[in-house]
Amino acid sequence: MTGSLFGDPAAAVADAPRLTQWTPADWSVQPDWQPVLDAFWRSAQGASLATFVQSRLDAGAVIYPKHPLWALQLTALSQVKVVILGQDPYHGPHQAQGLSFSVAPGVKPPPSLRNIFKELQRDLHQPAPISGSLEAWSKRGVLLLNTCLTVEDGRPASHAKRGWEQLTDALLAEVARTSPACVYMLWGGHAQAKAELIAHKTRAQPPSFVGLRDVGVHQREALVLKANHPSPLSALRPPQPFIGCGHFSQASAWLAHRDVSMEWGL
Repeated sequence: MTGSLFGDPAAAVADAPRLTQWTPADWSVQPDWQPVLDAFWRSAQGASLATFVQSRLDAGAVIYPKHPLWALQLTALSQVKVVILGQDPYHGPHQAQGLSFSVAPGVKPPPSLRNIFKELQRDLHQPAPISGSLEAWSKRGVLLLNTCLTVEDGRPASHAKRGWEQLTDALLAEVARTSPACVYMLWGGHAQAKAELIAHKTRAQPPSFVGLRDVGVHQREALVLKANHPSPLSALRPPQPFIGCGHFSQASAWLAHRDVSMEWGL
């Protein structure tokens, strides 16, 4: 697969996994996400998004990724303890997996992902990952969610503001509403715009008993960490450089204080 990425561009696109039909029922997810998805598919915004994406497919557009909801398949709502919010899927062939910042095994990590790995090494003194895939994080409770879930080949943001953002806002709100303790890593202005949504949904929940023997009450807690986007254009710039932010160690320490473990090895 990697050979086609550096050879004939047309062959790379032709060989790349992509979306072929608008069939949400075939995009398997963990069951606890389904109520949010069902509500969105029934909405006018969901219907409009479906019409748009299918019309682009009918026109011959090459759309990535093959499984737009893959993040929801790998990470159950009940297991989410960290959210890393991206913006748009990668728009090159073989790159987009349906996980923010992650690329398929065997694909060269893009610059933003290389900077994530650089900060991971600096912050936690870990060896450099051998793969650009972040699937291991997903399986440990890191929701790698983009705010827009499809894109056309070579056309960044081509499916932005078509309805995906309403769905991903609802998914993010459901995490904030239900997770007892969750870290939100908001890198760049686009992700940081979701901070108020997270804070509002976290604060809005009344305390609840967690067991018959528990005489106390527990409220939802959120740690919101902000830094510049890891793109080379901003990773080292003020006011909040990504390189040096220490988000990985901060997240682990905050979760450990709440008896939740997080392992960042890849």
